[in-house]
Amino acid sequence: PVIPCVVSQWSVWSGCAEPCKTTYRVRRRHVIQEPRNGGEACPPLEERAGCVEYWTQQGTECKQSLIPALITTGGFGKARKKRAAADGNERAGYCVEFQLVAITPGCLHSHHSYTHWMQYLREGHTVCVECQHPALDSRSLHCYGDGSGSKKNQLLHWQAVGNPRCKGTWKRIRQLDTCSCPSVHSFLFI
Repeated sequence: PVIPCVVSQWSVWSGCAEPCKTTYRVRRRHVIQEPRNGGEACPPLEERAGCVEYWTQQGTECKQSLIPALITTGGFGKARKKRAAADGNERAGYCVEFQLVAITPGCLHSHHSYTHWMQYLREGHTVCVECQHPALDSRSLHCYGDGSGSKKNQLLHWQAVGNPRCKGTWKRIRQLDTCSCPSVHSFLFI
């Protein structure tokens, strides 16, 4: 008889491959029954997903300049606020203005609807990036990659969520209590 491949359930996700940098996590499954007599082939046995670990294995916070800021469109913030389980203890967020210095061509070559916002990333433009719950770390009271503690004119790295080929550098201008950029130039720390 024709016997298809049978695989196990996925394992739990591993931790990040390395702390203090944008990397990946892994989950695996194994073959329970090999296919026979022309049975359906086995599906992939490993999946990877992006992740960032902001604390070293010794429990110390990663150096800010090593970690790129992960950003997405500011519009995601409205949906995030609805989904977040607010317990009333969240610290109010803040915004950071950056001047975009360098942008990879990958930001312009993404055609998925969820990446259209990347077309507004332009070298030389000033952008606002909001830090809000739950990206606001409760221990340090800041968002990772916000450039706090960086030197004036230090180049900091950022990466767009949803398109790993869209990344670049920027310089921190200042921190603001409220965001005042046009909506197309407003982004969100993840």
